[in-house]
Amino acid sequence: MTTPVLGYIDRRGPLHALSGVSKLVLALGVVLGAMLGFDVRYLAVVAAGSIVLWGVSRVRVRDLAVVIWLIAIFMTLNNIGIFLFAPGYGTELFGTRHVLVDGPWRWDLTSEQLFYQLAVTLKYVAVLPSVLLFVATTRPPEFASSLARIGVPYRIAYSVSLALRYIPDVQREFRTISQAQQARGLDTTRGAGLRTRLRNLTSVLMPLLLGTFDRIESISSAMELRGFGRGRRRTWLVSTPLRTPDVLLMVVAAVLVAVPAVLLVVNGGRFWNPFV
Repeated sequence: MTTPVLGYIDRRGPLHALSGVSKLVLALGVVLGAMLGFDVRYLAVVAAGSIVLWGVSRVRVRDLAVVIWLIAIFMTLNNIGIFLFAPGYGTELFGTRHVLVDGPWRWDLTSEQLFYQLAVTLKYVAVLPSVLLFVATTRPPEFASSLARIGVPYRIAYSVSLALRYIPDVQREFRTISQAQQARGLDTTRGAGLRTRLRNLTSVLMPLLLGTFDRIESISSAMELRGFGRGRRRTWLVSTPLRTPDVLLMVVAAVLVAVPAVLLVVNGGRFWNPFV
């Protein structure tokens, strides 16, 4: 656990050199575009672009392996839940029914249901890489200044930045406490059974939580003594100026929002129906 679970990854790459504002606008454009439409063609293009963007960013998959695994598990459970509780939603949505597998009771596998769940999966693939890349390639101080520059109150922007900044510290403290408890005979490694590991992990989490609360109190006291929040505006130490690549990135973000808005009119709704 040498890299943060979720945070800035200090590595030279094309995305690292861009302004935090343009990267934030791009992430927001991808999210808003995916929220507006369910057109599989659009989502497939955005998903492919997100994967290409990840490839050129020089951020490795193993750098954010824990987060990616959690997202993959949640995405799988979400798809299973959709099929279990609404196996006929695709048929109702598209108005046709092409049965692929005749299942028990109402759990027939249809082309329409698979197509709908493909759109749901593509939403994850389209949105999450852009959001993760923004977090992984933007320093926390620039993260805060980027939020403030698009209109977010600086108190909220600084709070988000502070939380991301201390994720590596909390992770480092967790490792230190875990090693100290193992030295006392409390095994939290994979060599112990699952029940034993869960029981011993409580001996790690309690001091970690208490230490985190103590850290929060110290930071808030220090900020209060320095008059944080007294003024309506503040300056930022890190604020990368906008250059031509940043402007192009923001234009791409605007296009990503405009295209699904146009498709809403063209398709007569949020979904593209290939079954008619």
